[in-house]
Amino acid sequence: MAEDDTGQILSAWIAKEEPRTLLPTVHAGGDAHLTRHRLHRFLAWCIDSQIPELLTLAATVDTWWPEINAFIATGITNARTEGYNRLVKQVKRAACGFRNQDNSARRIRFHCTRKQRAATQTSC
Repeated sequence: MAEDDTGQILSAWIAKEEPRTLLPTVHAGGDAHLTRHRLHRFLAWCIDSQIPELLTLAATVDTWWPEINAFIATGITNARTEGYNRLVKQVKRAACGFRNQDNSARRIRFHCTRKQRAATQTSC
């Protein structure tokens, strides 16, 4: 770090490490006051650094914190739904416009079945 005259690398590294103290507190069902304190400390560090990437990171974490906190506390996510939505959009895009609604629905159901998705996976 001797070559980092501006201290940006050190600031970015510290900003990376701050959530490592924050997330275990939330995950363990810790004290809400301590969680808020550590979140504020992380956000303040990012803002005080005045590094554009850390400012963006702080804004993103601050915007999404309720959702992040809910996922950590409950373990519930909407990833499966988002995945199905992605598959539906891909099927529609590849079809270039179905004329028959039944065929369109049939093809979407076919692509959303677990067996079909497993058959299309290739391992490297």
